[in-house]
Amino acid sequence: MTHKFYTLFFLMLFLVGTGIAQQSTTGKKPNIIYILADDMGYGDLGCYGQDKIQTPNLDAMAASGMKFTDHYSGQTVCSPSRCSLMTGKHMGNSSVKRNGELLDPEEVTVAELLKTAGYTTAAIGKWGLSKGVDTPNSANSQGFDHWFGYENQGFAHFYYPEYMYRNQEKVEYPKNLNSRDETGAYIPGKGTYSHDEFTREALWFIEENKEKPFFLYLPYTIPHAEMTVPEDSLDPYLALGWPERKKKEGGGGGVHGNEGFGSQYHGGYCAQSHPNATYAGMMSRMDRDIGAIRELISELGLDENTIIMFASDNGPDDSGGNNLAFFNSTAGLRGRKRDIYEGGIRSPFIVQWEGQIQPGTVSDLPSAFWDFLPTACDLAGIESPRDTDGLSLLPTFLGEESKQTKHDYLYWEWENMQAIRVDKWKLLYLNPEKSGASPIYELYDLATDPFETQNLAASKPGLIQELKKYFGEATKNQ
Repeated sequence: MTHKFYTLFFLMLFLVGTGIAQQSTTGKKPNIIYILADDMGYGDLGCYGQDKIQTPNLDAMAASGMKFTDHYSGQTVCSPSRCSLMTGKHMGNSSVKRNGELLDPEEVTVAELLKTAGYTTAAIGKWGLSKGVDTPNSANSQGFDHWFGYENQGFAHFYYPEYMYRNQEKVEYPKNLNSRDETGAYIPGKGTYSHDEFTREALWFIEENKEKPFFLYLPYTIPHAEMTVPEDSLDPYLALGWPERKKKEGGGGGVHGNEGFGSQYHGGYCAQSHPNATYAGMMSRMDRDIGAIRELISELGLDENTIIMFASDNGPDDSGGNNLAFFNSTAGLRGRKRDIYEGGIRSPFIVQWEGQIQPGTVSDLPSAFWDFLPTACDLAGIESPRDTDGLSLLPTFLGEESKQTKHDYLYWEWENMQAIRVDKWKLLYLNPEKSGASPIYELYDLATDPFETQNLAASKPGLIQELKKYFGEATKNQ
């Protein structure tokens, strides 16, 4: 028997013996919806300072619930960040640390744990942790009763796919064939936009499971490149006449240029004459559809028994031609996707739960993706696995800050660098074993310098000695 089997088996015995599986402290287990944006910056929402892109529904969600200012993604790129979210582990213990790596099938996911508490589970959108829908690390194999989305991560870079999968059933989109013109741009009005399919599927799943506790994981692909959106979302921004830099067909930047499938995608990301307007249109379309989900929850009378969370998997990127500086997508934070400076890992985090979370609350509690698993378990009334790196955020949600356990540290590693956050301090370490350079430390006081402009390492050697022990603590199991 495997470690994973024993973890789930003994959890079931515990639930049967204590009766926790039958009820929560409120008498009814809350539905849990987690919505994830892809490559969206900390500053891309109105409630986080954005002044060009319209996001009224997410802004309203923050006003009616709680906004976190110091929340972090699991990693600065996609797959490992999603692994952290699903397994409750930081990069020192995660089985996925880079894109291209796949989830260890022995990992216990939040979906598997919630199933033991009687939840029906669904993942809709971009899984990014397997290659194929019938593999041991696919969403269906990792605790999700229902799956709808792309076959693998590379396919998720394109919004007019020739096919997707509903569980193991291939769903064909013949109208998406030959949907680009001779310049490499999509033909207006032709084909089926994958994001719209995800929203339809999510609304169906909620309606189908309204009478029982459910967990919906909705990892949208917006606003990840390529840059394309239907005209009804694009036209309002085109009318503003923003400055643009055209994106020619023939690659997405870096390693993404030729990822895709089907003859129309061999040239990489689509050509785009208005990438800034398109980026804004994509964001507003996602916001519109999150509004539709919130509206359905209200219509079904599930507001007080449904908690909705929203975040982004990492910092922003400009591979599709969008201008990060134009939108101030990082809200001035240093770095971007593929950095472990704040701009690459700090994420917006909004939580709504009517009747439980005080409207308009703002929390500066340092928290991260690996906190979601223990939080979900706490919501469901079950124990978290002992090997999680996360902490339940439920006390903070409920306004019980005195009961909130806090992290000793938060940890990331990327390429030849490691980073920890301890309270207000952020320490980065350039690892000489990986870089060939001399070891270099950077120390920032995020309370006074959130933009990481003043390196205090030279003036605080004693503090560095005190903090760097956490690098060893975070990686002791490697």
